[in-house]
Amino acid sequence: MEFVKTSKLYRLQKQEICDLWNNEYPENLNYKTLFEFEQYLRSLDNPSHVIMLDENQKIKGWYFDFYRDDEKWFALILNSECQGKGWGRKILNLAKEKETELNAWVIDHNKYKKRNGERYKSPLNFYVKNGFEIMSETRLQNEKIAAVKIKWKI
Repeated sequence: MEFVKTSKLYRLQKQEICDLWNNEYPENLNYKTLFEFEQYLRSLDNPSHVIMLDENQKIKGWYFDFYRDDEKWFALILNSECQGKGWGRKILNLAKEKETELNAWVIDHNKYKKRNGERYKSPLNFYVKNGFEIMSETRLQNEKIAAVKIKWKI
């Protein structure tokens, strides 16, 4: 796998990432069109990206970070065939090299379904194993998602 750091995504990359998002995240978080996904990307404050490419230059993982409320936030998506093989840890370690703090919302239950009908498996344990603290008093709850805040700090 190859890791590419960038501050700008091209249209084809956006489409591949949108497809990855829609395949791996719960269906209720899916974007119906590339335009909707691009609107989300435009809403991010000062984003940076790490794209994980396979030997055929296909995107198999995507990490991005951005600022929200004076904190550094991130999200990480891996193709399900790449999960459990250390790739997520490698991407997180790349992020930790350049940051002193990272925050994210993480779904902390297995109630949602993915587009293919499979259950979405909460990655909370993965983040705990990688040094993140669960901020159990800080939750995100709306019609699309129920999640808990996690934080990593040097």
